[in-house]
Amino acid sequence: MLNFLKYVLATVVGLLIFFFIGILILVGIAASSSSKDEVKIAKSSVLELKLDKRITEREPENPLQELGFSFGALSSLDGLDQIKKAIRTAKNDENIEGIFLNLSLVDAGMGKLEEIRNELISFKESGKFIVSYGDMTSEKAYYLASVADKIYMSPMGTLEFNGMSSEVIFFKKLLDKLDIDVQIFKVGEYKSAVEPFFLEKMSEANREQVNSFLNSINNYQLANIAKARGKTADELKNVSENMLVRSPEDAKRFGLITDVAYYDEAINYMKEQAGIELDNKLEMVSFSKYKKVKGESASGSLSNRIAVIYAEGDIVDGEGDEDEIGSLRYADAIRQARLDDNIKAVVLRISSPGGSALASDVIWREIQLTKEKKPVIASMSDVAASGGYYLAMGCDTIVAHPNTITGSIGVFGVIPNIQGFLSNKLGITVDHVSTGKFSDSPTLTRPMTNVEKQFTQNQIDQIYEVFTSKAAQGRSMSQEQLKSYASGRVWSGIEAKERNLVDVYGGLETAIELAAARVGISDDYRIKELPRRKSFFENLFGDMGSQVKEQSVKAELGEMYPYYKMYKKVEQVQGFQARMPFELNLQ
Repeated sequence: MLNFLKYVLATVVGLLIFFFIGILILVGIAASSSSKDEVKIAKSSVLELKLDKRITEREPENPLQELGFSFGALSSLDGLDQIKKAIRTAKNDENIEGIFLNLSLVDAGMGKLEEIRNELISFKESGKFIVSYGDMTSEKAYYLASVADKIYMSPMGTLEFNGMSSEVIFFKKLLDKLDIDVQIFKVGEYKSAVEPFFLEKMSEANREQVNSFLNSINNYQLANIAKARGKTADELKNVSENMLVRSPEDAKRFGLITDVAYYDEAINYMKEQAGIELDNKLEMVSFSKYKKVKGESASGSLSNRIAVIYAEGDIVDGEGDEDEIGSLRYADAIRQARLDDNIKAVVLRISSPGGSALASDVIWREIQLTKEKKPVIASMSDVAASGGYYLAMGCDTIVAHPNTITGSIGVFGVIPNIQGFLSNKLGITVDHVSTGKFSDSPTLTRPMTNVEKQFTQNQIDQIYEVFTSKAAQGRSMSQEQLKSYASGRVWSGIEAKERNLVDVYGGLETAIELAAARVGISDDYRIKELPRRKSFFENLFGDMGSQVKEQSVKAELGEMYPYYKMYKKVEQVQGFQARMPFELNLQ
């Protein structure tokens, strides 16, 4: 009887699961078909951009989102590709009168901000208006808002305008308390990724480099804001350094905003600009709706394609997850582009702080093979440093933004010794039996011998020699000259261009235009995006569990969540690394 009940229960559960999956598939089909329906935009509408989700290079596939379904990380991302497409479409849409930037916090890197801002400037050139409103406006949000014709701020609002800072978390005291000895191996005076494990504050070399590239990026953005607001860079630098904006009235007095007013007053201004009576409703179109509007149809020959390969995230060995640059998956994507005769040129879009030195070299090799057959152009986004630069240095031309973070040409390795932690904190001891002197090397349960340390340092030195040699070859300079810019030092895009580490300022479109011109197809090509993105259902049933867990942890930890993420990154690091600090948090 008991077995019978067990079988019945199992059958019922199986039917419920089958029913649930069937419903999801039907809803997905409905969503997919409905997304093909043309979205109608009323005359005299305004496109509203909130940009309140984390912005990635490409938006993940989620056909259920438009029906109100959300699953973990799938519903918490916006794609830079879709944001730029929406602004471009709105520029030429006769039903769109202007853009309303309803911004607070914008979760994006400096390179992505630059591309969105440039699209907004291009939109203004059409003669249409941009209006911004903010209750609490972060520095990143204001960088976008600064291009607006009218900038409204609530009478009780706040505006962050006090310059940039970078925060690094150090673990040395924690490791000391746990009796964990961290054995460090690195090349490069400025290679600061390992500093949190053996220092309690920044080294002077690290402080020097961070101060240099922060000021470079800050001065560049202040100059852009000054140009947009009709001020001088020196004026705004004084306001920023002394934090003179402490109230909405201050912001208006120093020319950062145009009006201290409420949300409804900003709406009324847009009604006037759109020729709508104040008593009538202003048609506001959300970004989530407008991105479904069909823009200009893809044109150009199908036999003339430019492959855009999006490489975003940490560089890891193997396949990697969807938000990582897995060596196998990306080597295959580059190989696919090389072997496809319809693809005439390749653009490698890089947004990565680096990662595995081995994985970086595997991908680099495929770039070299592809260069022999067709042009390969690198487009740097927010950051293309260390392993990220390793990928870029192999390309024919490197395109970067002035506020891109790059360089960090160096290598490190970290091997913890947890013998003290196990013995003194947990009462656990470990013994070894080996067939040779180095059979258990490397191990976490005993300190390394001097010979083992020398072996490891020699490996690190060798990888650094290979890194700098290949970088010098790619940049057409001597290895000695390249090394003077290396040592793990991080540069802004401006600093990097001055040192011939990048070639051209610009964004993804600049890189695509260069690639097209290089093969003579400037007016006759189409884009092919690689690597293939997982379908919605692959994401849903493959990663839903991990996404739900991640969202739950984030909700539970709140402000402590960034520290948890740092711990997870440390935990996952394997092999020798070519990467920036684990977290370079620019505020």
